[in-house]
This record gives sequence, structure tokens and C-alpha cells, in this order.
Amino acid sequence: MSNEMLLAAQKPVLTDNVISMNNVRKAYTTGKVTFEALKGVDFHARRGEFLAIVGPSGSGKSTMMNIIGCLDIPTSGDYVLDDQVVNKLNSNQLADIRNRKIGFVFQAFNLLPYATAYENVEVPLLFARVNARQRKERIMALLSRVGLADKVANKPTEMSGGEMQRVAIARALANEPDIILADEPTGNLDTKSGGGIVQLFHELWQSGKTIIIITHDMNIARQSGRVFKLKDGLVDTNGNGI
Repeated sequence: MSNEMLLAAQKPVLTDNVISMNNVRKAYTTGKVTFEALKGVDFHARRGEFLAIVGPSGSGKSTMMNIIGCLDIPTSGDYVLDDQVVNKLNSNQLADIRNRKIGFVFQAFNLLPYATAYENVEVPLLFARVNARQRKERIMALLSRVGLADKVANKPTEMSGGEMQRVAIARALANEPDIILADEPTGNLDTKSGGGIVQLFHELWQSGKTIIIITHDMNIARQSGRVFKLKDGLVDTNGNGI
């Protein structure tokens, strides 16, 4: 079987949109000054898609991430996540969606510095009130899945950057979300470690997860299935693959 046929066989079948943003605007006001970070963006992601959101500093990438991740809501326009209109939900409902549907991976890892790899992965399971036996089974399976079965008792200070990011990915998977949202996930890593993290995202995508990476690195973006480009709060229509 050729490499092209093998990749086609591994690629998940895409179905309906899991994310739809229609004419989304986001403005921030400080004192008498209002800054519009997003100026009417349309964005759609199909279930099981692997895509990258790219753009220079100030393009609106971070604002897009916050809205997609239900950390913020649009000033106007509609954001529909898995058939729910997000901008009509209250703070408790948004928190519930974040815990169940979305796994977050950050550039700075955001691990608890004095907790072990096991304890870091356990945090979202505690919030979800998963019982102790199930927590242990799931944590051990996840750490094994990301290649860290031998680092269960290690703290972040005892791990490399690549290992810390793998712990962060295991934590993001703890509550079995359908969507993984990664913000510059290789930004603090060397080339080899970063490549391993991108490969891990590909494996998660092949297992059926929807993967969205926010990055300024086009080398990373090109390894996704589609690139969505932002510039000055607008879709960059000169970009390819939008």
C-alpha cells in the first residue's frame, strides 16, 4: 500500500460542523477606549477535523481561542458549539461545557508545579467527581497513551519541556472531550520535542478528536488538514485553505 493510500485510510471521516461562528465580533473597552479584536469573523470546523488558526501578533488569534474555548463570549454574532448557542449561556453553563467538551493545551503547560504527573492529570477528574478507582484507571491509561507511564510520580521540575506538554495533553484528555484546543503548544519546545507533540496530535486526530491549534508557526500549521488565517481581526482571504 502506498503512503498516500495509507494516509487516506488513517484519515477520519468528517461529518457535520461541530463549531460554527457567524459574523462574530469581540470588542474590549478600557476607560473611554474601545478595541475591536474580531470584526465579523465566520469560522466553521467539522467534527473530526484537524486545523490550524494562524496570524501575526494582534490578529485576533487569542480572542478566537477564548471564544472557541468558552472562556469568553462574542460581543455580537453567533457561536454555536455542538448545536448549542454559546453566547446565550450563563457562566455555570459555560464552565460545564469547558469541562466536558473541550480539552485545553497551553504554551506554558499550566501544570501545578508541586504536583506529580498523576496529580496534574487528576485535577479535571476531581472537578468532574469521578470516583477514585475510575480516576486511577483513566490517569494511568492516559499517561501511558502519551508515553509517560514511567513518569507518574515525577513533578514538572523533574521533566523536560516535551514531557511536561505530554502531561498537559493527558490532562486535556482526562474527561474525554471531543475537541482539543491547543494554544502555541510547541512554542516553548525545541524542534525535536515539538515534532513529537505534533505527531501526538495527529494520533489523537486519527482516533476521532477534533484538533484546533492556534499558532504563528506556519511549519506547524502546514501539518494540519486546513489553515485558517486571521489578520487585524478579519479573515485573511489571501490565505490558502480557508
